[in-house]
Amino acid sequence: MAARKPIVGGNWKCNPEKLSDLDGLIENINKCDVSKCDVYVCPSPLHVTYCVDKVTNGAAVCPQNCNFKGCGAYTGEMSVEQMKDLKIEWCLIGHSERREYFSESDELLATKLKYILDAGMKCVFCIGEKLPEREKGLEATMAVCITQLEQVKGMLDPEKVVIAYEPVWAIGTGVTATAEQAQETHAEIRKWIAANVSEECAAGIRIQYGGSANAKNAPELSACPDIDGFLVGGASLKPEFVEIVAAISAAK
Repeated sequence: MAARKPIVGGNWKCNPEKLSDLDGLIENINKCDVSKCDVYVCPSPLHVTYCVDKVTNGAAVCPQNCNFKGCGAYTGEMSVEQMKDLKIEWCLIGHSERREYFSESDELLATKLKYILDAGMKCVFCIGEKLPEREKGLEATMAVCITQLEQVKGMLDPEKVVIAYEPVWAIGTGVTATAEQAQETHAEIRKWIAANVSEECAAGIRIQYGGSANAKNAPELSACPDIDGFLVGGASLKPEFVEIVAAISAAK
């Protein structure tokens, strides 16, 4: 099987506050070399349309969420049909902030993933444990990840789905999982997929690391064989995002 192409995403979350700040952030995305690494950016919902035509280097615009059932009476939601009309091909779901603050369940996320894939789009599907589980060790960490993957395992097409493993305790805290912790968990996720989906799926599916990834730690993390990229939060709002893309492009 061909080597997995690295993939790096920038999640701007609910930023920036001002529309006038977007051009500088988009310029940063456009500076990324996408020849050896797939790149996507997740603007806030209000800013998606503005960004679509301005990202010009081959990076993808990837909304941070979608609803579960088309257009219609779903106040406050975005449908994948609306995204497709804007020529958007990717959508991110399952981020820990959606799970935590908006009570998105594994069942709902399985419904959303099927909806995205049935529409012919691709998905970044987020999973990850909180600090109490991590403190109990790898087995407890994997128990959370397995629960989050169990209902979508039949949909893990490596051509269409990217898994973003994000240890919740490392998101936005400045605390990063060590390269050893990250590699160990990524390897275990891949091992579980091999046993519960297929060896082919496990070998082909890309697993990103998300959790205070930055230009400083990207080279070491990129050297890990089972880390295929990054879902970058805070650092995606800074010029160093270009360096993160360059680091994994060089390593892989």
